[in-house]
Amino acid sequence: MKTEKFFTHPIGVFIAAIVATFLWGSAFPFIKLSYAELGIQPQEVGEQILFAGYRFFLSGVMLLFFFKALGKDMNFKKGTGKQLVQIGLFQTFLQYICFYIGMSYSSGIEGAIISGTSSFFQIILAHFLYKDDALNMRKIIGVSIGFCGVVLVNVPSDGSLSFHFGIGSLLLLSAAMLYSYGNILAKEGSKTLDVGYMTAYQMIFGSIGLLCIGALQVGIMPFTFSVHAILMLIYLSFLSAAGFCICITYLGGNYHYRIFFSKKPLTAIC
Repeated sequence: MKTEKFFTHPIGVFIAAIVATFLWGSAFPFIKLSYAELGIQPQEVGEQILFAGYRFFLSGVMLLFFFKALGKDMNFKKGTGKQLVQIGLFQTFLQYICFYIGMSYSSGIEGAIISGTSSFFQIILAHFLYKDDALNMRKIIGVSIGFCGVVLVNVPSDGSLSFHFGIGSLLLLSAAMLYSYGNILAKEGSKTLDVGYMTAYQMIFGSIGLLCIGALQVGIMPFTFSVHAILMLIYLSFLSAAGFCICITYLGGNYHYRIFFSKKPLTAIC
């Protein structure tokens, strides 16, 4: 079955969505484990940004080699740089600055649940960007219930009525918004650019920004990597490469992806 047919067939769509949500969901605990293994503390912003840069640069390189091995032309094409930088700015650079710092102040489960709001932000953004995807009463009710769930997650477990929405939650919510807009840019980009080419280069461009900021603060290699830390970095890089590629390919033919993105918190908890 050809790739295009696979991602438009109901069975293919279902399998792709489950695989993608499992990959994305598993990122939350592995980031927390990586922080613990490398001794990265919540206040060490430079180290967090640098580690994110490692991950996404490696992800982009993985994709370049993978699609090159499949016979695709992965050489950089003149005239695509501006669009790739724009996608990388939102989908990798800005999003993961907020995400990685936010995760250092949050639990893996909290991070997964708040990041799930990206589905709701995409519904809202689509209303303003697509004439055929306007908000209706059902969508408004669904989004409202979803955001109420995020509020409940931030209510203290001791039963008090005080509401806690700290810096970690705020950054994760910002990351979800940036991710939502980046996804829409990627969906538009997939109409004119090859998905593998677009994903690989937007990751590389976005990660270069992360590496530069991190290296300026703490140097290019402040960590002592154990075997466990290396394996976790490789896995995080792999899941980003595979997850982004599946999601963007899935987005290109099926705009109902939002249903499945809400499953990410479940895979993170499992």
